[in-house]
Formats: sequence, C-alpha cells, structure tokens
Amino acid sequence: MKSMPKTERPYEKCLERGAESLSDAELLSVILRTGTHGESALEMSRKILSLNGEKSGLLGIYHLSAEELMRVRGLGKVKAVQLKCIVELSRRISRSRFSEGISFQDPVAVAQYYMEDMRHLEQENAILVMLNSKGKLIRDEVLSKGTVRASLISPREIFIEAVKHQAVSIILLHNHPSGNPDPSEEDIRMTERVRRAGAMLGIELLDHIIIGDCQAVSMREQGAWQCGLEESYKG
Repeated sequence: MKSMPKTERPYEKCLERGAESLSDAELLSVILRTGTHGESALEMSRKILSLNGEKSGLLGIYHLSAEELMRVRGLGKVKAVQLKCIVELSRRISRSRFSEGISFQDPVAVAQYYMEDMRHLEQENAILVMLNSKGKLIRDEVLSKGTVRASLISPREIFIEAVKHQAVSIILLHNHPSGNPDPSEEDIRMTERVRRAGAMLGIELLDHIIIGDCQAVSMREQGAWQCGLEESYKG
C-alpha cells in the first residue's frame, strides 16, 4: 500500500477522518497490518470478504471457520484467530447494546435478537434465556446442540441453570434447520413439561420461540413472525 497516496492509506485515513470513513476492506486491512508477497493487506482483505460466496462481506467472516480463513494465501493461524475474535467481539458488543433496550416480554423482539445467531445453524440448538425480577437479561446459555432432527433437553437441566443464576423467569428458544418454524408435537409436549416444572419451582416459562429461516413462532401466542413484516404476528 506504499504506492497509494498517504491520505488514502487506511491507517492514515483512519487517523485523519475517523474509522467510520473506512470501507469494510480498509478496516480489515488495518487489522491484518501486512499482506503477503505481491499482495497488499488491502487486496488480501478484499479476498477474505469474498471468500464466502453465499454470505460475502463481514457477515461471511462470521460464518467462516479459522481453517476456512486460512485458505487465503498469506493468512496464517494467528491472523485467522484474530479475525474470528474480532468478529465475535463485535457481535457481543452489538448484542450487549441491543439487550439494554429489548423487551423480553415481546416475542418479536426476542426473535429478532436471536435470529441471525440461529437461523443459519445446520443442527438444532436450544438456548435458555434467564431473566431477573425486572424482566432484564441475566444471561443466556446454549443447552444443547442436537442433530438436524431433534435437540435433546430436559426440564432438569433447564432449571438447574435457572436456579443457579437466580432467574425469576425464562424463555426457551430453538431453531429448525429446515427453515420452517412450525412446532412439532414433541416441541408442544416439551414446552408443557417445562411450563409445569417451572410453575412448581416458581420460575415462569414466558415463552418458547422457534426460529426458522427469517421467521419465528411464539408458542405462547402461537403466531408466526417473518422478517420485514410490519404486523408482528399472524395467527
């Protein structure tokens, strides 16, 4: 990048105009710092951003493993791990900021909050969301990572976690890799078992939300929400 005008080099550009003035590739090149023989850090960054053809750009990096990133010539283990850590840090910052204003009483807001994390998963994952007496997030935990057909969770492990973290209420979420969020008979039976167990312990199950591909179903309201729709639920 030495051949570039000094004011257009990403590092100098950031100092002069701020990080917001940099393109995605320029931001990435500042993190990488160096390229490889015959290729600048900026050129390498552009390759990385196009590496995941299905999900190109910064979102593509999130869905790539460190091993897949290392397929780019000149990108070794250290840089690949750094990129994965930076992407994960960005995700956590974004979720932390969003969680401050989210209403966990609103199934649409909860579905939106977890949608991007869950809708691309190839196996069923179950997440336990634990809330305090004011309905604020204490923490969430991945309960299980199952097969493409079933995620095995039990009321026992759910409430061990809930009691440990002094949760007053909980929300369950899991994804359907098929993309269709309609609840199965097993989903319905499991939800009722958890609801009854929670009632005995004084920990309310607020909802069980099933995530599909850009759509979700609230078991509490038995309504479906889809990305981009102004009406929250359709029953």
